[in-house]
Amino acid sequence: MKKFLIASVMLASVGSALALTPEAQDHYRVWRPYNETVFYNGYADGVHDKDQESVDGIVRHTNYQYAKKLTAEDLAWFGEDVDIMVTIGALCDNYDRLGNISLSLLPKGSEYTGRAEDMRFELVRFITPFMDKNLYPDEVKYYYDGRLASMIFRDKNLQDKYDYWLEFELFGVSGAANVQITGCAGRDDVFRGTVEFISRDEPAAPTTDHIILPLWHYISEIHGSQNLNNYNEKACDEVGTTARTWKFTLDSDVNDASLTLNLSNHGANNGGEEYNRRDHFLYVDGELVAQFKPGGKTCEPYRYLNTQSNGIYGVNRRTDLWWELNGTNWCPGDAIPLRVFNLGALKAGEHTVKISVPDAVFPEAQGDIRVSMHVQAARTGTLPAGVDGIDAENAPRASYNGSVVTLSGMEVEDVAIYNYEGALLWGAHTSEPTASLVGFKSGIYLVTFTSPTGETFTYKAVR
Repeated sequence: MKKFLIASVMLASVGSALALTPEAQDHYRVWRPYNETVFYNGYADGVHDKDQESVDGIVRHTNYQYAKKLTAEDLAWFGEDVDIMVTIGALCDNYDRLGNISLSLLPKGSEYTGRAEDMRFELVRFITPFMDKNLYPDEVKYYYDGRLASMIFRDKNLQDKYDYWLEFELFGVSGAANVQITGCAGRDDVFRGTVEFISRDEPAAPTTDHIILPLWHYISEIHGSQNLNNYNEKACDEVGTTARTWKFTLDSDVNDASLTLNLSNHGANNGGEEYNRRDHFLYVDGELVAQFKPGGKTCEPYRYLNTQSNGIYGVNRRTDLWWELNGTNWCPGDAIPLRVFNLGALKAGEHTVKISVPDAVFPEAQGDIRVSMHVQAARTGTLPAGVDGIDAENAPRASYNGSVVTLSGMEVEDVAIYNYEGALLWGAHTSEPTASLVGFKSGIYLVTFTSPTGETFTYKAVR
């Protein structure tokens, strides 16, 4: 069964994770390693709350990059069916910022010094909306399919060799909010963040025939332009060409393999790549595996999250065609989609992955394409099926005017409304792709549409 979600994000399969029937709620487990954790100005001197490690277990390496060492009990929590939810709340940064959740693996007993050099995996990536902390909504939630990530946490071979550190990174700056946002004068706190793992099944046994190989983790903008571009010799195969090749080696034949890719284009200067949609080409062992163009969807569903006026949205609502012709590679308040490419069986030995964006232009040597990739493989059996990348051009879309949720891009057979705890409040067998929240009290609701073929699409609506 295919599943779709748009709830400030558009990502696969999380709809059924939260839209639970009352009978299924006994199988709904949550683990929250970060809870309302506060981030501070990334350029500020010193590290805020560094002495809180003894209280919450969080190592605050900088004001924007935190890590938490996972216990054996934490690792034993994971089941096979897992989703990841990140909640970002507004404090004193009213701009769109890039954040991520990553996993660093360090040799047993090593001191955490910032991040692993060799074994680091970006699990999810997101863009914050432009938020005024005094206006509602003052937070945004991002959802992701975590079934492939769960296999990393449950890998027995890795558990025996490494300590697991779950990283939460969000670089913010408070300067503009200090002047523009009431109550932010002189403050350094920029965002608050919560990370939750959600499982619908019981803890699963560790995996023993799983292979996980990191290829690259993007470098934060504060560290320089070593991400994919055409002007830095460390960032491309050849200066002048936006193409880069990575290598990985399999120690044995594998029955099933996949490549997980996080990718977003940045460069807000005049003519920068942030505002230009380009064809991206992905090659594995010299063969073209995929061609895709980031963006291409309307950003209107995220307008209500952007409570601070900004140059991306403007004053008036815009049509889908306007966004298609003028839109960016991503929307403030949206998640960067997890793109998963199934590679099938691979032989032991060295393999290559290449990303090429031949039309990319970087005016004044600014901007970059931030790539994170890793390969997962099963020596026997198969990897979780259906963890597919998002086809933004053809995926279902929903809009919400504050009262009615309207779906497009998918035929509808059933519509249901759940509260945030998963209790069914209303349902109808209908082909009408709308759901009205008129008469519902203030709160967060999950509106689920089901197609005649069993596809589901869930929209998170704030009433």
